[in-house]
Amino acid sequence: MLVDSHSHFDAPEFDADRSAALARARAAGVTRQVVPAVAATGWPKLRDICAGDAGLFAAYGLHPMYLEEHEPAHLGELRTWIEREQPVAVGECGLDFFVEGLDAQAQQHYFDGQLRLAREFDLPLIVHARRAVDTVIASIRRIGGLRGVVHSFSGSPEQARQLWQLGFLIGLGGPVTYERANRLRALARTMPLDYLLLETDAPDQPDAGIRGQRNEPSRLPAVRDVIAELRGVSAMDIATATTRNAERLFRLTPSPA
Repeated sequence: MLVDSHSHFDAPEFDADRSAALARARAAGVTRQVVPAVAATGWPKLRDICAGDAGLFAAYGLHPMYLEEHEPAHLGELRTWIEREQPVAVGECGLDFFVEGLDAQAQQHYFDGQLRLAREFDLPLIVHARRAVDTVIASIRRIGGLRGVVHSFSGSPEQARQLWQLGFLIGLGGPVTYERANRLRALARTMPLDYLLLETDAPDQPDAGIRGQRNEPSRLPAVRDVIAELRGVSAMDIATATTRNAERLFRLTPSPA
C-alpha cells in the first residue's frame, strides 16, 4: 500500500478522467493521496474532490508560483479553512527563486504567514523550495516549532541534513528516475529511510518511463522501484517505510497489515 504524498489530483488535467485515474492508482497499490492546494480560488473544488473519496486528503495553502492570484486577506481565509475543514497539512507553500518576476518579498510574506498557521494548528507543512532551499531553512528556523516535507527536493546533501534536523522529510518523485540525475540519485541511495516520502506531483514531473506525458498517481510504483534498486533493497521495504513515514507526518490512520 503506497501513499502519494504530493498529487495535484484536483488539477484540470484530471477533470475528464479523474475516476479512471483514481481506479488506476488503486490498481497500482496507491491507496492514498495527499492533495495540496495552490490558490484560494481552488480550495472549494479541492475540498469537494477529497470529500468524495476516503483515500484523498486535502491540504490548503498558497503556492509561491501563483502569487498573482493571492491577496493579503487569503491568509485570514486560510485560517478559517483550517479551523473548519481540518486538513492534514498546510500547503503547498514555500519560495520559488527560479521563476523570474516573482516578488521575493511578497513570497516571503505569504510563506511566513503559512508557517505561523502551521505552528499554531500543529499541522505539517508541504513546502515548495526551488533554488530557495537555504532561505526556506532559515525561515523554518526563524519561526520554529515546525514539521513537514520539502517536496520534489533538489538541494544538496547538507541541506537535506539540516531539514532532517528541523523535523522535515524529503519528497522524491519522477526526477529521481532519470539516469542523469546523479546528485538526486545519490541522495536517494544513501539518505535515512525515516525521512523519505514518495510523490508523483501529478500531473507534473513524469517519470522516465512516461517522459513528456501527463503524470498520474498510478506511476508512483516507478519511483518506488528506482529507489529500491538504487538502495539494493526490495520494493516492499521502500513501500513499507515511506507509507509509515507518511502516516506519521500527516497523522493518517495506519493501513491494515
